[in-house]
Amino acid sequence: HTSVIDLRSSDSLFQRIKQPVVSNLCVLFHHRSLSAFREDSWFKSLFVRKVDPRKDAHSHLLAKKEDNNLYKIQFHNVKPECLDAYNELCEGVLPSIHADPEYPCELVGTWNTWYGEQDQAVHLWRYRGGYPALTEVMNKLRQNKEFMNYRNERGKMLLSRRNQLLLEFSFWNEPVPRPGPNIYELRSYQLRPGTMIEWGNYWARAIEIRQQNQESVGGFFSQIGSLYTVHHLWAYKDLQSREDTRNAAWQRDGWDQIVYYTVPLIQHMESRIMIPMKTSPLK
Repeated sequence: HTSVIDLRSSDSLFQRIKQPVVSNLCVLFHHRSLSAFREDSWFKSLFVRKVDPRKDAHSHLLAKKEDNNLYKIQFHNVKPECLDAYNELCEGVLPSIHADPEYPCELVGTWNTWYGEQDQAVHLWRYRGGYPALTEVMNKLRQNKEFMNYRNERGKMLLSRRNQLLLEFSFWNEPVPRPGPNIYELRSYQLRPGTMIEWGNYWARAIEIRQQNQESVGGFFSQIGSLYTVHHLWAYKDLQSREDTRNAAWQRDGWDQIVYYTVPLIQHMESRIMIPMKTSPLK
């Protein structure tokens, strides 16, 4: 036998059963919310890097210590009608600074962007001796009339310019002059803040896979300028050899895992295909 009770007609009975029902609903809602929170936290933990307390700067852990090299990369956006004159101007001045023993710096490479930002020049300098060497070069160049004339003429040809100071990863080979003809790819990654150590750990293994065709030129991370920026520099004979080399990497054990785990660390990435200028040490 089943009785149907009209709660609306029995206030006292309604009050007696209301509190347990509401309490049970609150417990159920709390339990489900807590479960959802735990699931959400577990899911986020897959992508959030756990940082161990450290007293060393990341740059000390990632950079080469034995040579104390500092790098500067320059991006010059040139007025389209001035590109040939700009290249000629650079080819007349930059190699002389590179060759002069009074300046503790070297021109690693100088290029025009072929695919990517158009009418752009990219220069990569190395300063042996770190920040003191950079300061010495800057002070001496201010006294160099030829260089100051070059700067004045260059300024008339540019739309914009920017630079970064970089350190090289300890596990990457130092850039050295190479014969050509080659095309160069500069792959630039803007990482999520706090992920540089993790990136370095993965790429310390990845570079062993990508060295087999001698395509790797250098790997750098920023110290001043846009921070948490990584630059990888590669050399190929042509675009087809680039395609073949990159496809071959996927056939090697471990490459797919490295890509899988490093992609979540990236906020933005960019690829430039560059052609060396006539006087570039990297041909």
